[in-house]
Amino acid sequence: MKRYALALDLKDDEKLIAEYEAYHRAIWPEIAESIKAAGILNMEIYRIANRLFMVMEVDDTFSFEAKAKADLANPKVMEWEQLMWKYQQALPMAKPGEKWLLMDQIFACKND
Repeated sequence: MKRYALALDLKDDEKLIAEYEAYHRAIWPEIAESIKAAGILNMEIYRIANRLFMVMEVDDTFSFEAKAKADLANPKVMEWEQLMWKYQQALPMAKPGEKWLLMDQIFACKND
C-alpha cells in the first residue's frame, strides 16, 4: 500500500464551503465507485479555513495517469468535477488546469 497527500484550496466563501462539505457528506454513488475502481483503498479530505488536505491510500494497481484517463471517460465523474470547480480554486503554484497538487513528505515518525 502507498499513501499520497494532496492539497487544494476552496473559494474563501462560507456559503460555498458549506455547500462543498454537504456534497462530500453524500457523494454520488458513481464517484465512490470510480474511486474504488481506481485502486484507492482509503480517501480522506480535511479542511482548515479554505485549505483542503487529502490523504489517499492506494493499492499496487493505482496510477494517477490511469485514474485521470478513466475519469475523462466517465461522464458522471466529469459532471462532478465540473460542479466541484464552482467551489474549488487552484493553489497559487498550480499550472493551468491543475487541481489537487501532490505534496512532498518532509517528516515521518514511526513507532515499530
